[in-house]
Amino acid sequence: MLVYGKNVLHELDKKQIKKVYVARKEYLVYLHENNIKYDFVDNSILDKKVKGNHQGIVIDIFDYEYYNYEDITGNLVVMLDHLSDPHNFGAIIRTCECMGVESIIIPKDRSVLVNDTVYKTSVGAINNVKIIMVSNLVNAINKLKEDGYFIYTADMDGQHYKKINYAPKKVLVIGSEGEGVSQIVRKNSDVIVSLPMKGKINSLNASVSAGVLLYEMGTYEE
Repeated sequence: MLVYGKNVLHELDKKQIKKVYVARKEYLVYLHENNIKYDFVDNSILDKKVKGNHQGIVIDIFDYEYYNYEDITGNLVVMLDHLSDPHNFGAIIRTCECMGVESIIIPKDRSVLVNDTVYKTSVGAINNVKIIMVSNLVNAINKLKEDGYFIYTADMDGQHYKKINYAPKKVLVIGSEGEGVSQIVRKNSDVIVSLPMKGKINSLNASVSAGVLLYEMGTYEE
């Protein structure tokens, strides 16, 4: 997998890196100090390798290794119900890391996966959060309930997010950008939680909704 950018380079575990393609001398000291293999190339080579703003560096890394259900930790877990936009995924990972959320659950099929855009958008946060891949979200929800978690799903026509007494162990479910939360996930949730809308648009961006609700549900402490 090819990822890119200055922040991504510094946040990666060195064991993840196969090789670096670099067009700026400013990175060479860091690469030498960490014994990272690299090729010094023309900037045009990097332009051909990736589409985004690579900042003069492209990193060839091993594919992301997903965690299993047994690896879930933390009293606040996030579940993404078939999210499709890697920018939203990366932004949610970044917010989760800032909030101290340790585990994010995604389904195996019909879901955004960890790619170069996710790495770039998360600004390195993905290295501090476990991405848990499961075969079936409802099965995962039932296991989480057995393990003492309360399931809060973000959707329209639910309870006002500020009027809920949140359980100590909880899961926040965020739906896809187009269709929202699936009916079967909604049906198996404990509480539907909503953000009030005053404008003409009836929903927020998935990553914005996640950010607001995570801070309300809260692991953040001054």
